[in-house]
Amino acid sequence: MKQLVAIVTLLLVTGIFTANAQCCSKKKQCDAIGKTVCDDEKSESGVKAYYFHASRRCATCEAVETVTKETLKENYGEKVVLTSINREKEKGNPLLKKYKVSGQTLLVVKGDKVVNLTNDAFLYARTSPSIFKKKLKSTIDPLL
Repeated sequence: MKQLVAIVTLLLVTGIFTANAQCCSKKKQCDAIGKTVCDDEKSESGVKAYYFHASRRCATCEAVETVTKETLKENYGEKVVLTSINREKEKGNPLLKKYKVSGQTLLVVKGDKVVNLTNDAFLYARTSPSIFKKKLKSTIDPLL
């Protein structure tokens, strides 16, 4: 009887550790790219926005992030989330390689479709945010 209890206990403990390892593995992947929650878990619509930047940022660089966050929150709530990635601090981030990012970049992604809004963002986010907000919204709406 003691052997049966020991075997059942061992199986239960093994099952718990296996489930925990799978969860922790996903968390480690997220932590490795500097996120506490993976992007796939955060986006309700499948549409994601990524802003890649450097450690030192000018007023325009900061405006791109700020205006993008505001626009996404105002129009989409939690359906579309912006992930801001410091290219210098997160050199091992797999998204850098996946999207071939080497400089400040703003991308809107849904599945295999990638829209690069970097030029519009840097042209308008600081000086004419309403123009940039319209462009961002007109890019995301058809993807939803």
